[in-house]
Amino acid sequence: MGKVHGSLARAGKVRGQTPKVAKQDKKKKPRGRAHKRMQYNRRFVTAGNLLSLLLVSMS
Repeated sequence: MGKVHGSLARAGKVRGQTPKVAKQDKKKKPRGRAHKRMQYNRRFVTAGNLLSLLLVSMS
């Protein structure tokens, strides 16, 4: 049998000590076509605006 790092008596020690935090309600994320649209806007539309502003300020 292979060697184990540390004794199995301490298994789950950190998780057991961590205080329980209740899950927070989050807004639902768009799915399908709406998600793709959001990605496109994030990657190309707003990023493109920032890039053009950067290029204008450099010249």
